[in-house]
Amino acid sequence: MPPNLTGYYRFVSQENMDNYLRALDINVVLRKLVCLLKPDKEIIHTGDHMVIRTITSLRDYVMDFDLGVQFEEDLGPVDGRKCQTTVFWEGDQLVCEQLGEKRNRGWRHWLEGDQLHLRMTAEDEVCVQVFRRVK
Repeated sequence: MPPNLTGYYRFVSQENMDNYLRALDINVVLRKLVCLLKPDKEIIHTGDHMVIRTITSLRDYVMDFDLGVQFEEDLGPVDGRKCQTTVFWEGDQLVCEQLGEKRNRGWRHWLEGDQLHLRMTAEDEVCVQVFRRVK
């Protein structure tokens, strides 16, 4: 049975964010700004429904979805694109596939103790973020 990810998580670290954003064609000014942000995550996980809020001082981003059901995701706040997104469990990892203009786009969340790991991919770039559960 997959873990319940419900909780509030504070940013700990990230690796390779600039190259990941470059793969998404984000301009240099916005890339530099995003790399300075220290986002929090709030996850509400109820059965097959999830809400994931990424909270920053600049802008919040909310994903509200049912597991295993494809939906059109508007990534306008991120890179101006829309994609067909499906989120599902693969073992103990929550996997997101984002089909659209960019190859190999998506992410994975998983828990290790009180840490929430996020691995984001686009093209051949990988960015890893780590968060610590605070409630």
